[in-house]
Amino acid sequence: QVQVVESGGGLVQAGDSLRLSCTASGRTFSRYPMGWFRQAPGKEREFVAAIGWSGGTKRYGDSVKGRFTISKDNAKNTSSLQMNSLKPEDTAVYYCAAGRSLYGRATTRRDDYDYWGQGTQVTVAS
Repeated sequence: QVQVVESGGGLVQAGDSLRLSCTASGRTFSRYPMGWFRQAPGKEREFVAAIGWSGGTKRYGDSVKGRFTISKDNAKNTSSLQMNSLKPEDTAVYYCAAGRSLYGRATTRRDDYDYWGQGTQVTVAS
């Protein structure tokens, strides 16, 4: 059974940093791209960051460029999202997702991901 599980969310102050982690099991996730999305109340789920299967390609949403960094540890089937200089508008539920494409590059499209975690809440207080 394929499972994707996020951790690391919480309540922080504006300007603080937070690191989210994602652990995947049930498939050889080292051969697939990984992505992070987020959804704030009343808004659609939006792309945050993605990384290709080998870590060689990365993409970021415009609102997080320069502040967030995605990484992938293929030996551990994990992905992390380092979030710095957090802003109140970063408040959302953050989802980790595993890409569909074997040996795929980083992708921003939700339809390119087939396994999703349950999400972890990140709240940034002003």
